[in-house]
Amino acid sequence: MDTRESVLRALIEGGGEFISGEALADRLNVSRAAVWKAIRALKAEGRKIEAVTNRGYRLLGGGDFFSAAAVSELARSDGLSISFEREVTGTNAVLKERAAAGAPEGTVLIAAHQTAGRGRYGRAFYSPEGTGVYLSILLRPRFEARKAQLITCLAAVAGAKAVEKVSGRRTEIKWVNDILLEGKKICGILTEASLDLESGGLDWAVMGIGFNVADPEGGWGELEGLAGSIFGAAAPAGKRAELAAEFINEFWELYKSFDEKAFLEEYRARQAAVGRRVEVIAQGREPRTAVAKGVDEDFRLVVEYPDGKREALFSGEVRILIKESL
Repeated sequence: MDTRESVLRALIEGGGEFISGEALADRLNVSRAAVWKAIRALKAEGRKIEAVTNRGYRLLGGGDFFSAAAVSELARSDGLSISFEREVTGTNAVLKERAAAGAPEGTVLIAAHQTAGRGRYGRAFYSPEGTGVYLSILLRPRFEARKAQLITCLAAVAGAKAVEKVSGRRTEIKWVNDILLEGKKICGILTEASLDLESGGLDWAVMGIGFNVADPEGGWGELEGLAGSIFGAAAPAGKRAELAAEFINEFWELYKSFDEKAFLEEYRARQAAVGRRVEVIAQGREPRTAVAKGVDEDFRLVVEYPDGKREALFSGEVRILIKESL
């Protein structure tokens, strides 16, 4: 942990009280000049720090210690290389470039803000600064390409369990890649992959996930009523790092064995659409209403149309039309 991160942690733990530069230097075993440089760096990245002569420094508006070091301290998964950026275009976009350049499996990129986050079908993924966790993991799986979508299902289970651990709140999964809290989307997942034409398998896959940890200051805009967050108006300090680490731990444990049966039942148990009327939306087809019946052994959503015909969906999406079970 560098001096900047150590100073930030000390200010957060100070609870908004003043801490003198001398006390910070003694506590961290660094020079007063190093403390001053760290304060200047923190202010440059947007931290609100008040400095008063003969009193010292204090962090205004609370704080959230969110960095690679903070996540690495809590992550128990070996073989991972975790990096952190305050702002990127998109964690998936950056990791795809690193994958093409030969970066190893287990490369993890975490960001506090995305300027051009993407969801499925090229849609924009709202990634406001200071309220979310956005991360991607580079994988080099040794299985056939048809299993690539299962990475998304695995990530949904890992994400749901991580949210429940840090918040104590029960989650649901809306097939195939959304995590819900009280019916509102608080997490989305996008897995992108490159095919190895010689083997027919995957050269690499990048799994990206974004969590809404707190509500954005300006509200959800056009997403109002659809999007939500884990902690509402504000997240307790340290929760973003804790959430990122818990997700990495859950995901990596399941991925290392990649036994579909190890997460199939968890995936089924959290399905929000099963037993409800849905609208099936597939590319190249008109939307159709149906009733979601369950998830089969291949993680396909089984739906039944009004004429009694059933279909197992491997791609596309569904929109829940009513919340009541049929």
